[in-house]
Amino acid sequence: MSDAKFELYYWPGIPGRGEFVRLVLEEAGADWVDVGLLPEAQGGGAKAVSAMIGKGPVPAYAPPVLKVGDVVFSQAPNICSYLGERFGLVPSDEASRLHARQFQLTVADAVAEAHDTHHPLAVMKYYDEQKDAAKQRAEDFRTQRIPKFLGYFERVLKANTQGGGKYLLGRDFSYPELALYQLVEGLLYAFPNAMRRVAPEVPGVMALRQRVSERPRIVAYKQSKRAQPFNQHGIFRHYPELDDPNATK
Repeated sequence: MSDAKFELYYWPGIPGRGEFVRLVLEEAGADWVDVGLLPEAQGGGAKAVSAMIGKGPVPAYAPPVLKVGDVVFSQAPNICSYLGERFGLVPSDEASRLHARQFQLTVADAVAEAHDTHHPLAVMKYYDEQKDAAKQRAEDFRTQRIPKFLGYFERVLKANTQGGGKYLLGRDFSYPELALYQLVEGLLYAFPNAMRRVAPEVPGVMALRQRVSERPRIVAYKQSKRAQPFNQHGIFRHYPELDDPNATK
């Protein structure tokens, strides 16, 4: 298949939770391969991803899965924390590492709630089977949860006096900023009208999103074929009827 040092297993064709891992691997300049994007003839594709689920001495529940040598482990926040610490994308003191995981897990909470706006009743049912419940769930998410999650990170930025309001931790960039960037990108795609209303309330978060988008390795990745665009099959989906009807300008 590949002699890359890191093998990421995630479904091809969607950014999903795998994108959070991809961003850290790219920012770190890691030697890695996105197995799901490889042709089946090279041992890749969706079949290869499926083969990694539920097997081995410590089976993974679901992708993303990372293989490093003989070690195979899963859960996006877990993988991102491992990579961030391994590649020095977080201060070395214990408190900073714990706080970085705290931020990564908080983003994961927001991502789960974003997904549930279009699948509030059952993950295995189609969106069309739960539209009425989705509208109610999305309204609460737009008006209450998005401002609360992004407002939290706005306060974190302001509280970090060492970083001058620019960084989540200390005086420099750290890996959970990639997760926050991807969260904001997803919200802008799924709820563009609602984000027009929320964005002015969180200028620090929006500025961080812009800075991350301009990091050279992230720019190169986003311009490559490896980057998976948002679509109607992932976590963040744009259904106009779920967006804010009162913020169209």
